[in-house]
Amino acid sequence: MIPIEVTDAPATCCAPLVRETLSAQDAERLAHTMKALADPTRLRLLSIVAASDGAEACVCDLIEPVGLSQPTVSHHLKVLTEAGFLTRSKRGTWAYYALVPGALDQISGVLVAA
Repeated sequence: MIPIEVTDAPATCCAPLVRETLSAQDAERLAHTMKALADPTRLRLLSIVAASDGAEACVCDLIEPVGLSQPTVSHHLKVLTEAGFLTRSKRGTWAYYALVPGALDQISGVLVAA
């Protein structure tokens, strides 16, 4: 028979947490927000708006670069607006979209340790 050593202290398998984690509700919200970004066309649209003068662009300037119809581009812009990445203002018959300052920073701030 092989002798077994018995100790009183249980072995630690995990390192302790060093900061607060996401709550279930916050994780749901963040997942919804990130889902809006999880589309190549939406990422391109955000990139185009961010690179535009004043971080603002007319929907008419966003159609040709992504090669999609105006209704499809408008749908993607609506998703990004509802997720809090863009704001929309109407000027005459055109809608203008502007990047919400700090919207992308908030996502990285949740995921990166301070």
